[in-house]
Amino acid sequence: MLVAMVIENMLCDLGCDAVTVAATAEQALARIDAQDFDVAMLDMNLNGVVTFEVADALAARSVPFLFSTGSTGIPSNHAYADRPTLTKPYQYQQLAAMLSELLAHEPPNPLREQFARR
Repeated sequence: MLVAMVIENMLCDLGCDAVTVAATAEQALARIDAQDFDVAMLDMNLNGVVTFEVADALAARSVPFLFSTGSTGIPSNHAYADRPTLTKPYQYQQLAAMLSELLAHEPPNPLREQFARR
C-alpha cells in the first residue's frame, strides 16, 4: 500500500483530478463498473492475482491503460504484450511521459493538456 500511496501522490502532482486506488482485482473491477476513467494504471499483480481480467474490463470500455510491474513484464506472446509497461522502480518523468503518450492518442480531455505542459 505504501507504493500505491507514492504513485497516487505522483499522479496528483501530475495534475490528475481524481485518483482511484484498488488493492485487489475484485476492487478494481467494481470501481471500473462504478465510474468512468480517462486513463488507468494497472499493477500486473494485485494481492497475488495477475490482473489480465481487469485489463480486459478496461479494454472493453476503451479506457487507455498501462501496466506497472515489479517483475519482468508481459510475455511477448500475450495479447497485451504491446501495452505500455512501467517497470518498478520508475521515475516521475517516466510516468509522466507514458501517461502523456497514452492521452495523446485519445479524444480531447482536460488531463491531456496538463501532461502536455510537463
